[in-house]
Amino acid sequence: MNTFLILIVLVLVAIAVWQMAKIFELSQVKTDRGEVATDKDNKYNGYLMFAFMIFTYGIAIFSFWKYWKVLLPEAASAHGEEYDVLMAVSFIIIFIVQFITQALLHYFAFKYRGKEGRKALYFADNDKLEFIWTIIPTIVLAGLIIWGLYSWTVIMDINDEDDPIIVELYAQQFSWTARYGGEDNVLGGANVRMIDIDRANVLGLDESDSYAADDVIVKELHLPKGRKVNFKMRSQDVLHSAYMPHFRAQMNCVPGMTTEFSFTPIFTTEEMRQKPDVVDKVKRTNKIRAERAAKGEPNSDPWEFDYILLCNKICGKSHYNMQMKIIVESEEDYNKWMAEQKTFGQSMAVTE
Repeated sequence: MNTFLILIVLVLVAIAVWQMAKIFELSQVKTDRGEVATDKDNKYNGYLMFAFMIFTYGIAIFSFWKYWKVLLPEAASAHGEEYDVLMAVSFIIIFIVQFITQALLHYFAFKYRGKEGRKALYFADNDKLEFIWTIIPTIVLAGLIIWGLYSWTVIMDINDEDDPIIVELYAQQFSWTARYGGEDNVLGGANVRMIDIDRANVLGLDESDSYAADDVIVKELHLPKGRKVNFKMRSQDVLHSAYMPHFRAQMNCVPGMTTEFSFTPIFTTEEMRQKPDVVDKVKRTNKIRAERAAKGEPNSDPWEFDYILLCNKICGKSHYNMQMKIIVESEEDYNKWMAEQKTFGQSMAVTE
């Protein structure tokens, strides 16, 4: 498939270069009319417009059929369903408008092609037509924008209702670190100027702040199902972006400031692994990896679905590898895991 696509690209590039050369020739002053299009040329170009339309729609239909299965599975956060509906409606409207306008464009290019003796008609204006093609897009776009702003406001309504868990996501080239508020569910003060690697203070926590003593610092993010989580995000060096695709969540991590995002997980990791589309994706992926393993290729070990935190801003040479595993579990399992973790105060006591 990749070879086929490369060949298509090369052919299209060659056609583009050829057309540019013809445009250059036509731009030169000539006394003869050998390059003037004939009725046969116009008819030929009209049919080519139809062929191009069929090709474009064929590629679109093939892409949906072939690659629809690689899209994200069902949203794993409470707000995810509304987010997906908004995106689906936007795509449906875009494709309907695109289908109608492109079909008309190619049809008119054929129907009104140049002919000997035919003169082009010019209309200075058409108030009725201009009103229609202005007011309809305005109404549709205004509706989408209002809906989008409402959805964004609901998603970004970060507050302390429903007893949320407070978690900090700390970004640095090229890794993530998570910090929990501990028993008091309050994050201690922190500043990059207080980072002390020798004393294991990798996040620059303020040791004089009593709230920091029970903070828990980990390299694997655990979240309880059905419990709201308020994320506070920091960056140590450059602009990063905390992207959790399965939860339909993304927020920039900006040096020098704290950004926030909030969501409620609704499926545990194990529950998500049982979803039919996830099961199919795992099977397809492992089939490909088994074929690679038979050829002795790297990265061919069996794969199992996991939630993941990625960086969605190109932040340097190892940006592609900046990720952290997310585990969603029952609140009982989450509390058990949390009880096993060392607090910041305990870690600092060991280094003294």
